[in-house]
Amino acid sequence: MTMNRRHFSLAAGAAALGGFGIARAQGDTPLVLGQSAPFTGPAAQLGVQFHQGAKLFLDQYNAQPGRRNVVIKNLDDGYEPDRCAANTQKLIDEDVFALFGYVGTPTSLAALPLAVKDRVPFIAPLTGAMSLREPFQKNVFHLRASYNDETALMVKQLTHLGLKKIAVFYQNDAYGKAGLDGVTQALEQQQLKPVALGTVERNSSDVAQAVKNIMDARPDAVVQVGAYKACATFIREARKAGFGGTFFNLSFVGTQALSDELGKDASGVMVTQVMPSPFNPANALAREFTEAVRKAGNGATANFSGIEGYLAAKVLTEGLRKAPGKPTRESLIAGLESIDRQPFGGFEVSFSPKSHVASKFVELSMLTGDGKVRT
Repeated sequence: MTMNRRHFSLAAGAAALGGFGIARAQGDTPLVLGQSAPFTGPAAQLGVQFHQGAKLFLDQYNAQPGRRNVVIKNLDDGYEPDRCAANTQKLIDEDVFALFGYVGTPTSLAALPLAVKDRVPFIAPLTGAMSLREPFQKNVFHLRASYNDETALMVKQLTHLGLKKIAVFYQNDAYGKAGLDGVTQALEQQQLKPVALGTVERNSSDVAQAVKNIMDARPDAVVQVGAYKACATFIREARKAGFGGTFFNLSFVGTQALSDELGKDASGVMVTQVMPSPFNPANALAREFTEAVRKAGNGATANFSGIEGYLAAKVLTEGLRKAPGKPTRESLIAGLESIDRQPFGGFEVSFSPKSHVASKFVELSMLTGDGKVRT
């Protein structure tokens, strides 16, 4: 995808933060969060938008007098597990305070053993895979609902409408298989199974065989478990092949990026969301986030990945506020575990010493042909 001026400004802002261009609180060095995420490549906008949202909150937080600054050191992994593992080891060797805002299942899975081994808090990865949630790890905290929660809502909606011939287009890696497992489990509860499967390799848009496999089955709907570029290509090619059914995407697709990629072809495409809509002025968190976007300027835009980053940073700093004594990794974990059914602008977050999954919130949204998202 050609990087337009808005995307360029976001990417430039993300890259610049690696140098910590933020004034420090008096007398204290900043607490450094380490983030490995895609800032280049076909999944780049997920990393850029999440990072932008987190930075919006932290800029506000750090501007308050008397607070110890919290900054993010971000490294680009291009959504490739090997690069993410190397980045993670580098961040741990540099003694970052916590790992934060990783993007993707295969990359997060590559980082997880390193974080667990060195007991570094691993907070708010942008993934809903069960393989990162089970078994329970003391240092890992999830902000978003699981892919099983998302796919259950999709299948419930489709079968309620009488649409039972459901195909799955999925990325051929841990992320795609996590989504496929969720769809399969939800269909099994209705005594159904996928009518066809099609795959695409990570960071590829070669979907020709997947389109053929799935269109031959004449499905009512296609559930897509991929990143925005491949999913957009599949939608266009399936429609060219005569498909008139519905497309459902998991939240990880990157809602704004998918909409931008499809343009007018986005009309009617469904996406499950695990964050409140940033476009809903009735929601206090959305109002707070969009006001921060407005004040920031610099090409920042309101989107679902951005509000997730914003909320993740807000929850992390609340964990710091509740942490007993001076900030340590152990006190941060204790502080986060004490967040119990706490509303963050209407979005309830609940951790405990036995549960590190904050939310099961999922709702459906629909893209329009003019770049909007309806919830």
